[in-house]
Amino acid sequence: MPRVVRSAGVRVSRAVTGIAAPQSPPPLARGDALFIDFDGTLVEIAAMPDRVEVMAGVPALLQRAAVRLGGALAVISGRPLAELGRFLAGYTGAAAGIHGLERRSASGETHVPTPDPVLDLVWPVVRQFAAVTQGVLIEDKRLSIAIHYRGRPELAEACRRLAEQAVILSKERLAMRPGKMVVELHPRDVDKGRAVRAFLAEPEFAGRRPVFVGDDRTDEDGFAFVNEHGGISVHVGTADDTFARYRLDGVDAVIRWLEDFLAEG
Repeated sequence: MPRVVRSAGVRVSRAVTGIAAPQSPPPLARGDALFIDFDGTLVEIAAMPDRVEVMAGVPALLQRAAVRLGGALAVISGRPLAELGRFLAGYTGAAAGIHGLERRSASGETHVPTPDPVLDLVWPVVRQFAAVTQGVLIEDKRLSIAIHYRGRPELAEACRRLAEQAVILSKERLAMRPGKMVVELHPRDVDKGRAVRAFLAEPEFAGRRPVFVGDDRTDEDGFAFVNEHGGISVHVGTADDTFARYRLDGVDAVIRWLEDFLAEG
């Protein structure tokens, strides 16, 4: 697990869309390229990152779906790639961690960059904040920093201000990315839309209709990208404002949607 400090593509800059995804997605087709989030999509979100529970059979389900899609399936997560691999042991297909900073191709080739030294400039401020702010959890993902406040939702604004301060300290080499009860700091020009673009350049994904499934604000870049490239965008859960054009009710509905695809003749 990443070290945790406990306390005492397409860039989506538009804040809202004013649109809620109203209908279930069409069935997945063999000619599609599937890009799917992890937390909140394949597993229920837990109070702490290390406490998620992967339902039995999910890694095997993904593996079977990847085979049927000719390798054109990638799990794209904000988690580090190695951590994602532990939770999805048995799934050996394509994956991306830290919103695309780390990537494992369908052929198994892995790209993991070295950490940006600018992170060292902001760590003292982040650690000081955690030391004096009870209920905040700081997650060191090596290539990024996640500031979780699930235990104290009222700290959302304080965490956002901390992240803004860190961006300034980094001379804007870092960007802040809000999610569900979390704000993440990572190098600029990284998002799930760009991760999808990179995968579509690989032979297994090239020329296919992109399908992106996710539940969080961090997935909106992926939705925007596939919409602009004739694909299918699917939001998991409820959302008043999203770029996604379709919706699935929750994790169970995502699993059923994948099982329906595999049940086809």
